[in-house]
Amino acid sequence: MSRLLVGPFNRVEGDLEVALEIAGDRVRSAQVNATMYRGFEQILQGKAPHDALVYVPRICGICSVSQSVASARALADLGGIGMPPNGQHATNLILATENLADHLTHFYLFFMPDFVRPVYADRPWHAEALRRFAPDRGEQVRAATAARQRWFTLLGTLGGKWPHTQSVEPGGSTRPIDAAERVRLLAKLREFRAFLERQLIGDTLEAFTALDSEDALWAWHARDPLGSDLRFFLTLVQDLSLQTLGPGPGRYLSFGAYAQPGGDHALAQGLWRGDAQRLEPVDAHAITEDATHAWLAQAREPLHPLHGLTRPEPDKAGAYTWNKAPRLGGEVVETGAIARQLTSGHPLLRDAVARHGGTVFTRVLARVLELARVLPMMEDWLLAIRPTEAFCVPTDLPDEGHGVGLSEAARGALGHWLVVRGGRIANYQIVAPTSWNFSPRDAQGTPGALEQALVDAPVREGEKTPVAVQHIVRSFDPCMVCTVH
Repeated sequence: MSRLLVGPFNRVEGDLEVALEIAGDRVRSAQVNATMYRGFEQILQGKAPHDALVYVPRICGICSVSQSVASARALADLGGIGMPPNGQHATNLILATENLADHLTHFYLFFMPDFVRPVYADRPWHAEALRRFAPDRGEQVRAATAARQRWFTLLGTLGGKWPHTQSVEPGGSTRPIDAAERVRLLAKLREFRAFLERQLIGDTLEAFTALDSEDALWAWHARDPLGSDLRFFLTLVQDLSLQTLGPGPGRYLSFGAYAQPGGDHALAQGLWRGDAQRLEPVDAHAITEDATHAWLAQAREPLHPLHGLTRPEPDKAGAYTWNKAPRLGGEVVETGAIARQLTSGHPLLRDAVARHGGTVFTRVLARVLELARVLPMMEDWLLAIRPTEAFCVPTDLPDEGHGVGLSEAARGALGHWLVVRGGRIANYQIVAPTSWNFSPRDAQGTPGALEQALVDAPVREGEKTPVAVQHIVRSFDPCMVCTVH
């Protein structure tokens, strides 16, 4: 048995290393190392509660809105504050703009370029992959980058700027949208829709989201196997058996995405159990963090984030990462677009995951499906805005108390917990999506989701950065700077 250290990874937000034990031509076990410590949870201690909205967006440069929304919800919970409908719609639009941009970025800039590697030079599709997805110069990479740039201009109107948008508040959004701006925003949505339909999907969003089984997907693909970028990806799935690569733990967590004025979510919350094909409610009180293998102080037992501890111990024996090990009821879970599509009941994803589990194929498919499902929701939210009504209500935060803010970033379930004493933050804990997915082992030695997914990954002779490992890691779309907040 040999040992291989893979990393640092390019095209990943933050720093990541993966230590592999290899037996023959397969990965036998893996340890995932988030190598950087940043200390936001310590920085926030002693600050005024509302100041969290200035600090937490700066945790990350690509999912800053997600941090703002979770923090605003925690402050709203602390103060018992509700948003007016306009504020809810505007906040959802801001969050969805960032999330959909992340999905687009993942497909075109992070994931698909791995298929232009020389290791695939003998495949019949390699020249086409180079034409489309070669970094910086691929035709579709350039087209998607331009579409992403135009898409982000939405946030100039909705939130004033991006990243580190400051318009999200516990009481709504401080940037009202007038009737003329709504018309311009709708035009931008329809421009992005056109890119998705013509370039990424090769069909209308409604026709794609109407596919209700994997058989229907493959019949749809067969009509034009190389026509669109998604169809091209599906061709790679068939040729490389990506549906078998990187199976996760089989449990999928979503806190619910895009809260609605009536109290529901546009994409429902829940825990989907793949083995039983069953949706269960999420008990947020059952969330704990285990620091056994993190370079952080460990309490006598795993702690709920409301009572969490973040204190560095860089010389701790047995540790190999700065990431804690979040667990839900003691269980390892996977989170992300795949979880949202399962908990919200989309039949295509439920069928595909029932057949293959959470794999490279189903994770990427879920992100594209979410692009197609959420954009029409954004059109509806814009049309639901009443420009003459309130977008934000005043906030009055108490000097004592606690709050929790649960939300969904592009990469999955995001939670903020804060405790306030004497008008100052006494404790602030964040569990980010990559904290769940890139979790280390816990006190029982149970590997995290990615550590499990890497087991049995193939390693070709002479590979120093195995391409299969790259595919699996990128299928989770890690954001390491959120992990080591």
